[in-house]
Amino acid sequence: MNNAEVAAFFDFDKTLLEVESAKLGIKFMWDMRQISLWYIAKVLAANIFYQRHLFSDMAMARLLIKFYKGKRLDEFEAGAPMFYQEVVKPHLAPNILARVHEHKARGHRLVLISAGVRYLLKPVVEDLGFDNLFCTDLEVGPDGLLTGKAHGPICIDENKKIFTLKLAEEQGIDLEKSFAYGNHQSDIAFLELVGNPFVVEPTEPLRKMAIKRSWPILSFR
Repeated sequence: MNNAEVAAFFDFDKTLLEVESAKLGIKFMWDMRQISLWYIAKVLAANIFYQRHLFSDMAMARLLIKFYKGKRLDEFEAGAPMFYQEVVKPHLAPNILARVHEHKARGHRLVLISAGVRYLLKPVVEDLGFDNLFCTDLEVGPDGLLTGKAHGPICIDENKKIFTLKLAEEQGIDLEKSFAYGNHQSDIAFLELVGNPFVVEPTEPLRKMAIKRSWPILSFR
């Protein structure tokens, strides 16, 4: 694979972004009176267990997606560019953003791979010049309204590994020479696929794994 391409895979929440994008979104929608106090209470309760690693990434992702049930996707898509520029972009992690620019300058394929939903991540990809986006799509029902479920796999855990391997095969990517950045133990499945894995402000389980395997640990700033 002498002519194989080198890629740099970036997780988004708490990796390229210093915070959880869902947290930014919930606060924004609360300020706009687009979200109920009951739903916020459910998310906060789940987050207590999530932070203690007692509530899985997949379960949390499904809970967050339920918010969209009965709503129209085009309404969210219309406001996504403004939301990115005004709310999300100021929270991009400077140190990791510099890595994105460095990889781009070196001619590496940039891949954003996140459990986040597509309409929120498309402005990120367009602004920063990513070549590929792997994320979660929302299911639209026959009535044109969102069902509160994912269309296809949620881009998390083993699914990140599956997407990475698929892209590598399709694009002739040399994973041994490639790079990956993640923050959570659920990212291990795709981090260990590349020859140059980096962990960013990691959760404790991932920190232990990084130390054990001599993976570099990066900070947001």
